[in-house]
Amino acid sequence: MLNIRIERNPNPKAKPEAGKPLPFGQIFTDHMFVMNYTEGKGWYDPRVVPYGPITLDPSAMVFHYGQEMFEGLKAYRGENGEAYLFRPDMNAKRANNSNRRLCIPYLPEEDFVQAVKAVVDIDRDWIPSDEGTSLYIRPFIIATDEFLGVAPSHNYLFLVILSPSGAYYKNGLEPVGIWIEDEYVRAVRGGMGFAKTGGNYACSLAAQEKAHEDGYSQVLWLDGVERKYIEEVGAMNIFFKIDGKVVTPMLNGSILPGITRDSVLTYCRKKGVPCEERRISVDELIEAQKNGKLEEVFGSGTAAVISPVGKLRYKDEVFTIGDGGIGPFSKSLYDFITGVQTGKVADEFGWRVKV
Repeated sequence: MLNIRIERNPNPKAKPEAGKPLPFGQIFTDHMFVMNYTEGKGWYDPRVVPYGPITLDPSAMVFHYGQEMFEGLKAYRGENGEAYLFRPDMNAKRANNSNRRLCIPYLPEEDFVQAVKAVVDIDRDWIPSDEGTSLYIRPFIIATDEFLGVAPSHNYLFLVILSPSGAYYKNGLEPVGIWIEDEYVRAVRGGMGFAKTGGNYACSLAAQEKAHEDGYSQVLWLDGVERKYIEEVGAMNIFFKIDGKVVTPMLNGSILPGITRDSVLTYCRKKGVPCEERRISVDELIEAQKNGKLEEVFGSGTAAVISPVGKLRYKDEVFTIGDGGIGPFSKSLYDFITGVQTGKVADEFGWRVKV
């Protein structure tokens, strides 16, 4: 168990005003968690300190070789000022999966969760209570050795920062348009697509810009080998409801094992909704659409939770999903997961964790 030192911010900031729109990931709370790592010493000096800039040498390895990982989860306000997290143990496990791939030292999962709880507890008054809002939590680890050489660092920083946020998409649950990308790829099996690291997102920017220029919100990625099997959508996992069955690409090493993805599949299996994890080709998807069997499409992820898709573009064809609105199954999933997160729906899976 960590012995966390607490240094309170002597100059707390004004909190966002209730009832006013909150941007996503632009406002930060009064405190952050910080812990150091040195090879041979391990993780040490866990502390909650005032939020502020960190000082790194220009030669710090994170800047040059991208040795870093990050996570994302949320805190929600409960009754009587209580604070709750959603499945933080899953984030801790996934963090170490990323760490292994990136040669970052193992971080005990109980320490990860304790660190998150500690800083959320200090800044619990920052958790917004308006509908659709939450306290977004960003844990991350960066390599800090001062060395211009390609090798694992000997020193690291683990930080947790907090951001009171509204909906990831400014229009909330309104269906988005998706561009099926056939030029660029996000990841390949044997790479680091399953890890949560900045390189996976930096390589997505060119395709994202292309999609935005044509009025689409996100990119639907195809596999990097055959360019025919569907993998992810933007920074989310993707689901299709085809002829009554919920289908999502199987985890294959190039797809992020999303925690919301796992929650959707767990819900489906518990409720008796047919579901499959398997390879899905873009040709199968288009055929299902043309045959009237593609009932719903939605993305899943921590930031947006459930993001309905209203239209798809592939090459020069545009396909409207259903009537272009929110599908009933997508809406029921969103209501269930956000209901558990906020305490409005019974937590039958034990996902909600009190801080």
